[in-house]
Amino acid sequence: MKLCVRYIGGVLIGMLLIAGLPACNNRLDVKPGTGIGPGQILTAGDVEATLIGAYTNLQQFEAFGEQYFLISDLLANDKEILLVGNAVPYLEVASRQQQKNSVIAEQIWAGGFRTINAVNLVLSKQHLLAAANKDQIVAEAKFIRGITYYMLSGLYGKPYSAGNQTVNLTVPLILEPVISVQDIEKVKLPRATVAVMYAQIEEDLKAGATYMQPDNGTRANRFAAFAFLSRLYLAEGKYKEAAAMADSVITKGGFVLSPTFEKAFNNTANSTEDIFAIQQTAQSSGGSSNNGLITFYTSARAGRGDAQVDVRQLSLYEDGDSRKDFIYDGYSSSGSTGKYTGKWKQQYTNIPVIRLAEMYLTRAEANLRAGTVVGDTPLNDVNAVRGRSNAGQLGSVTADEVVAERFRELVYEGDKLWTVKRLKLDVGSRAYDHPKLILPVPQREIASNPKLEQNKDY
Repeated sequence: MKLCVRYIGGVLIGMLLIAGLPACNNRLDVKPGTGIGPGQILTAGDVEATLIGAYTNLQQFEAFGEQYFLISDLLANDKEILLVGNAVPYLEVASRQQQKNSVIAEQIWAGGFRTINAVNLVLSKQHLLAAANKDQIVAEAKFIRGITYYMLSGLYGKPYSAGNQTVNLTVPLILEPVISVQDIEKVKLPRATVAVMYAQIEEDLKAGATYMQPDNGTRANRFAAFAFLSRLYLAEGKYKEAAAMADSVITKGGFVLSPTFEKAFNNTANSTEDIFAIQQTAQSSGGSSNNGLITFYTSARAGRGDAQVDVRQLSLYEDGDSRKDFIYDGYSSSGSTGKYTGKWKQQYTNIPVIRLAEMYLTRAEANLRAGTVVGDTPLNDVNAVRGRSNAGQLGSVTADEVVAERFRELVYEGDKLWTVKRLKLDVGSRAYDHPKLILPVPQREIASNPKLEQNKDY
């Protein structure tokens, strides 16, 4: 299955292609077949196929297959990435000089609303589902919508920490599907405020936390919703709630840190610490020629090698820390030699979106900032992450030191932008809420929808 996209008057319409009724196995490698439009979803199988289509969208390069990670990291880049090559749209983002006609902004926006439309289709057709699995499928759909809006709101709008949540804008909050041309006008909405958007994200994720099963193969489960709720609550400064969500994952999810740091990456199946991961195969991947994490982050032997490790990042680690050594020598397609992270080295392997290590660091930081001890102590949590990588054990720890550990552990995984914004940290010479640390609203969207306001400085 895949979703083909076309624009009618600038508004995204998802056209679903279904090959029979795909089995819900542990891979999301459904193949395309005969066409079926959104208005032709007539059976429970069609509804579930549409849900799988939404999962497939999350794999694509404009989502977790690349840009949710890489574009976030480039916007927040400060001595982590050396971007080489001649891909102008990416070079503009790396220098925080992206323009209002940015193709990257268009791709992420279009991909996100394609996913949201698929989810809204599922929710509009839930009456076709059998009672036995209706709650699970509806909850999965809401989870996907929640995490997609979380990513879009952070990439196109000011963070929650900037205040003025009832004034600052994110993206349009669309909760109804576009099925036909006649539906276009109803989704020409203004941008939702941060307050409205975060309330909807929380509602969607809570539905996942309540109704999804604890174990759901490699599809989203209850603990994936808990994990994303911990991210949401951190962004809102709700530290007690963030600690509680992370603790639920740690103590009840059955996840275990990989025996070594290296074993958390380049796996063809989920590792023991993957709470939610994007499933990749040769038939269904985030890209391997012009786009995708592997294309950018891997030496030209397998990719383009545009995103190299800035060796200044390595100074953050002590000798003997396996995270410092998880690099290799390589070169870009433009001939620039350099270092490359080992995280995204192998093609067609899974992309961890949330790992257990993040939950330990979230619980530690949230407990310290809230003055609570939910679960284990912050010191034990940080030392668990450090010990797995053979880093020295700490004797004490502060909230700021947990954040420093987060930057060491989660580098190149798209986390830094969200962390610096919630903590109001500068990115180089730019303040956390600088207009160029978010993307422009695509011009073609503004041209078709006069209710949309452009971001400042675009």
